[in-house]
Amino acid sequence: MAKIQIINGPNLNLLGTREPDIYGNNSFESYLEGLREDYPDIEIGYYQSNVEGLLIDKLQEVGFDWDGIILNAGAYTHTSIALQDCIRSLKAPVVEVHISNVFQREDYRHHSYLSPACKGVICGFGLDSYRLALEALIH
Repeated sequence: MAKIQIINGPNLNLLGTREPDIYGNNSFESYLEGLREDYPDIEIGYYQSNVEGLLIDKLQEVGFDWDGIILNAGAYTHTSIALQDCIRSLKAPVVEVHISNVFQREDYRHHSYLSPACKGVICGFGLDSYRLALEALIH
């Protein structure tokens, strides 16, 4: 059984209530339940933190034994060299995910410190961006 870890960063615990015009009305937990039902042969782990260091700890915890990581680092995408360094050190491939199309938003969101270290980037497909990343990792 493949093991894929989803890691969400700051403010993504507020999905469903946070800026629904950008992020939608569904909580991540309800989306995750459906994702797990659609992929019963894959162990899908989930972790969320608002703290950069805890995200790094989780990446290091799973990054050598799991088959892949889906990472939505939120605003840390645009600021964190520490996360980039961590991703570069891992054995597991990491796919960077964003719910919104960051290139249709504020200019500061157009740059990612994580993208150069990731296997790929998926953005702009709402919560379905996670499924697309999962498909990319398992194929």
